[in-house]
Amino acid sequence: MPRPVIELHDIVTRFGDTVIHDGVSLHVNPREIYAILGESGTGKSVLVKEIIMLLRPVSGTIEVLGHRLDRSDFHTLQKLRRSWGVLFQFGALFTSLTIAENIALPLKEYTRISRKLREKIVHEKLEMVGLHSRAASLYPSELSGGMIKRAALARALAMDPKLLFLDEPTSGLDPIGARAFDRLIVDLRDALGITVVMITHDLDSIFTIVDRMAVLADHKVVAEGTLDEVLHSTHPFVERFFKNEYISKRFMGKIPFGKDQAQGGKNDDVQ
Repeated sequence: MPRPVIELHDIVTRFGDTVIHDGVSLHVNPREIYAILGESGTGKSVLVKEIIMLLRPVSGTIEVLGHRLDRSDFHTLQKLRRSWGVLFQFGALFTSLTIAENIALPLKEYTRISRKLREKIVHEKLEMVGLHSRAASLYPSELSGGMIKRAALARALAMDPKLLFLDEPTSGLDPIGARAFDRLIVDLRDALGITVVMITHDLDSIFTIVDRMAVLADHKVVAEGTLDEVLHSTHPFVERFFKNEYISKRFMGKIPFGKDQAQGGKNDDVQ
């Protein structure tokens, strides 16, 4: 079995006296679409920030692409940073830069390639995410929400990463746009052979494109695995999130439980 590309062991995270993670462990396999789920405040975004070295946990180990972050030298960590791309929830494009300038930013920061080659790569990435080359000269304020997501995704792909981190990639999109974005994620994974880690609450994404997932609650991972494996968890959050009347009707036939079990949380709202 291939070695995981990301491994977390016993991660502890605290902000002052507030405990966010208390022994979080999980692993992500190559070329899978892996989701991190949980209620607000469970530290999903914090966990991703620790993986991409924007934050440091109090204790525990994080291994990415075979390198332990706490034991790697500066050169190795810099090389690792070039191995992933990140799509933040609201795009995080620089409003004073054109779309082309936004996409070219990591190329200017991490490489010494010519301007002509940068421009070629920018247009290739725009095409890859389904944006017309005209978008290159526009500013973020001139784009729709869906176009901003795609432009930010093009920037995340600029360095041909091995890992792609997505924070709520379909939030703010209409249902048609959200499903189109899901298809784009799958197509990119298949075409580029990348591994995708996404924070999401989008049930359609969870039921249709996610290969494996981790569910955070009570400061830990309370369930991890395929949808079928997670659905066998009896943790209260898993029960509320998945096993309710709405889910039973919306995804009828996709939940491996009897009718009574699938409707066990009939009066609970999906988070």
